[in-house]
Amino acid sequence: MSDQKTLTSLAEEFGTPLYVYNRKAIEQAWQEFAQALEGHRHLICYAVKANSNLAILNILARLGSGFDIVSEGELKRVLAAGGEPGKIVFSGVGKSTREMAAALEAGIRCFNVESDSELERLAEVAAAHGVVAPVSLRINPDVDAMTHPYISTGLKENKFGIGMAHAMDTYRRGASLASLNIKGIDCHIGSQLTNLEPYADAIALLIDMVDRLDGEGIHLSHVDIGGGQGIAYTSEESHLNIASWADCVVQAIGDRDLEILVEPGRYIVGQAGVLLTRVEYLKSNEDRHFAVVDAAMNDLIRPALYSAWQGIEEVETLERESKIYDVVGPICESADFLGKQRELAIAQNDLLCVRSSGAYASVMSSNYNTRARAAEVMVSGDDATLVRAREDIDALFANEFMLP
Repeated sequence: MSDQKTLTSLAEEFGTPLYVYNRKAIEQAWQEFAQALEGHRHLICYAVKANSNLAILNILARLGSGFDIVSEGELKRVLAAGGEPGKIVFSGVGKSTREMAAALEAGIRCFNVESDSELERLAEVAAAHGVVAPVSLRINPDVDAMTHPYISTGLKENKFGIGMAHAMDTYRRGASLASLNIKGIDCHIGSQLTNLEPYADAIALLIDMVDRLDGEGIHLSHVDIGGGQGIAYTSEESHLNIASWADCVVQAIGDRDLEILVEPGRYIVGQAGVLLTRVEYLKSNEDRHFAVVDAAMNDLIRPALYSAWQGIEEVETLERESKIYDVVGPICESADFLGKQRELAIAQNDLLCVRSSGAYASVMSSNYNTRARAAEVMVSGDDATLVRAREDIDALFANEFMLP
């Protein structure tokens, strides 16, 4: 992570399992978008769901970032971290009345509305509060993102967005409601996209709808093309080229007076973080070898949930015989593994590093098996700062009560 702070010293100081983030890497990834879109009006809205640690949100707020949220809790996190309400967009299919009211009170930039019924509810909530709600409609373009089905969001069988065939009617209805201000169009077709074709297909459909709406007197001020920009989890994979992606978007917009909104999450933080874990035991069942480590599926659920592959490496390379190991955790589930069939030269008590753990790792962690969630540390040059303390086990059931 850093020449100044070794992973070994961090594990010794803060214990394991441990998430470690690199501030410089986060800032550089965000700047890729800023530089690629330079010269065109834009707002980079970091997808908070990827990693919602307050320190990360604060780093991005200092850069001038916007934020893409999906809950009242994420709204409160962004505000607590110094994010500007006027740079927040609110996505998600199930916004409650309470969440809408909180976002209106905060004065957010825009609601990404995902259904007719949500549109009607938002209009009612805004009218009851005596305000006008800024609205963008999230369109489901039925574009195959060619990614894992659990993180595909732009097909008609997915729960997200408003179908293309119905979207024009929803725009007309929204434009007729006095408590709504129709501002933009939005889509998000999936996560971990590493080629341009799905983006090009989706943006073409959005721009066609922008032109048709303009012909009916419904003038939009922004196009929100979502996130999903993919990173490379293996040495054989390639990440999405952000400069080429930006060129694709800008060319599709042409000379239309539209601000570009983008909602990257994984690309900003994914490769900026690692998960450190220590080998508790080595064991073999005939010809199958296991490295039992102190991190588990409650710390990193992606392998169990998505069959995701993440690099696992020895932190210190020593002269030992290598074997093919399944790297597994202590949870009582066969799905509790961090990686299978990995060649490692390790011994008991060695330290392992799980790469690309900055996104959808700590933020998806749980207390399954009454395990305390791990600590999080931010490395910035010579400094390593604890940005989330390890949970106390007794506190995990402090709010539970036995029957009299």
